[in-house]
Amino acid sequence: MIQVVPAIDLIEGRCVRLSQGDYARRTTYDAVPADMARRFADAGFCRIHVVDLDGAKASEPQNLRTLEAMARIDGVEVEWGGGLKSETALRDVFNAGATYAVVGSLAAREPQTFAGWLQRWGGERLVLGADVREGKVSVAGWLEDLDLSIEQLTDQLLPFGLSQVICTDISRDGMLQGPNAPLYTALQSRYPKVDFCVSGGIGSLDDIVQLDALGLRRVIVGKALYEGRIDLRELVKLFS
Repeated sequence: MIQVVPAIDLIEGRCVRLSQGDYARRTTYDAVPADMARRFADAGFCRIHVVDLDGAKASEPQNLRTLEAMARIDGVEVEWGGGLKSETALRDVFNAGATYAVVGSLAAREPQTFAGWLQRWGGERLVLGADVREGKVSVAGWLEDLDLSIEQLTDQLLPFGLSQVICTDISRDGMLQGPNAPLYTALQSRYPKVDFCVSGGIGSLDDIVQLDALGLRRVIVGKALYEGRIDLRELVKLFS
């Protein structure tokens, strides 16, 4: 069964969602992040994907107190990303209670540095965050597309213990129009030892059901939960 990972995006300690990564197209929700994490965990979804959007802009973590509050909740495993571009930042988020750390831009720009981190902390804790647009990896808040495919990046990191990848299809993110299933099925088929997480476009419960039927292993759900397009109780019945 596919693992559902609820998402929480943070700006100034508040829950937000962006459309296609655009800070100007931001929706702020009246929800305390730790309360949201507790709600998801109580429903049976213990792995929570959290993006520190302030940290992504500042190139270092900015919401560590919020991370600490989430990590204190029984059963919660926080998957934290945003601004992890140094070993100091990585240690800070692990010390604040993160179970997993998601590294994106640095891994794409400096794969050998990330390979060293994989060897030190292990693929069970470090997650590659690969944002793609038209087949190429994008960095710097999706402002720059590299001449590098996700397959090329994965191939570079596999020998060092890479086992988890969150792949976000930028064109689908926050749009609620359905995920790019062919992208993920192709990746999962090519790399059976790596767990690829679907990210971007989930707009309905049917989207998740279809991904599950395709044999995909993990999916991040964010905006659709906040806006009531997916009922948490129905999600629990099928996937908790």
